[in-house]
Amino acid sequence: MRHIYPGAEKFLFAVVLSTFLANSVMAQTAVTIEGVIDTFIGSMRSSGDVARTTKIDGSGMTTSWIGFKGSEKLGKDMQADLALAAYFRPDTGESGRFPGDTLFSRAANVGLSGSFGALSLGRAAAPSTFSILRFNPFGNGPSFSPLAMHLNIPLLNASKWGNSLAGDTGWSNQIRYTIPAAKDLSINLHYQFGETADNTADNNKGNIGADLLYMGSPLSLTAFFHHVEINNPLNVPVGVVKSVAGLKAARQTAWFIGAAYDFKSAKLFGTYDQTAHDIDLHDKTCSIGITVPTGMNEFKAAWAQTRRNGTGISDRQRDTMAIGYAYKPSKRSYLYLVVMHDKISTFESGSSIATGVQHRF
Repeated sequence: MRHIYPGAEKFLFAVVLSTFLANSVMAQTAVTIEGVIDTFIGSMRSSGDVARTTKIDGSGMTTSWIGFKGSEKLGKDMQADLALAAYFRPDTGESGRFPGDTLFSRAANVGLSGSFGALSLGRAAAPSTFSILRFNPFGNGPSFSPLAMHLNIPLLNASKWGNSLAGDTGWSNQIRYTIPAAKDLSINLHYQFGETADNTADNNKGNIGADLLYMGSPLSLTAFFHHVEINNPLNVPVGVVKSVAGLKAARQTAWFIGAAYDFKSAKLFGTYDQTAHDIDLHDKTCSIGITVPTGMNEFKAAWAQTRRNGTGISDRQRDTMAIGYAYKPSKRSYLYLVVMHDKISTFESGSSIATGVQHRF
């Protein structure tokens, strides 16, 4: 009997389902299959690592994923929308961002849209996702974006540095409403159900959030807010720092602002955010960045700093700097090279260098 590796059957199911639905409902519904494959080879060392690791990984400038979107007209001013998208690891062929990740962890929702705005039900982007993605030179890259690394990615090494933002980059059990707005402006309201019988307990009240994106030219602006249960909906063993001085945090409040200005010859980025908990534990993160396009080439640099403090812990600081180059011979594919430096107070600094390729389809 042929052996199926754990998780492989889930990813195979996702691919087969995507292909089947795309072919079977094309006559009634406009369906597109899309995704990204991003793979790099690098010599990696973060602050707090005991040694350097040389590896091939599938999450460089972005996490690799495959999915499909569909829509169907329901009348003159309304349509039904659907989205299903799964992350995968092209270096191993496994599904998910990590072992045990949800099958459609990027998106799994259905909804309605029209002149009233848009309403979706199911798993969709968290309030923070697009503000981080669009307001730093390295996007949401989990391996090379200083801002995304500080806010979303924990370090599983001696530093025990937890990501600043509680919750995932996608929220399950979510209602998301997009308010009708002016051109280039998007405003989204988010509510994630706690889905427990006792909704009077503070950690069962669900998560709320909102985000604003103004993608004008040359000036773009963004902001988001969330008030969340630390582990809704999953009690994961790693992630944001949850306790100090023997006290465990139950909820987190975060706010974020960002701006970008496109001079054509260069684009500048800047962000600032704060997180606070129901115990004395605070993060303050700022970032700046620049991209310089020259024909098929693009140079980029970014820096992020997080300061963490609270009762019973020593003030800690993390600084991460990345410099990159991308060669873009087409709109869908490019090659990249990144050099990165990472330093957490009281731990030795780490440096990384990597080269990779990304293809969108």
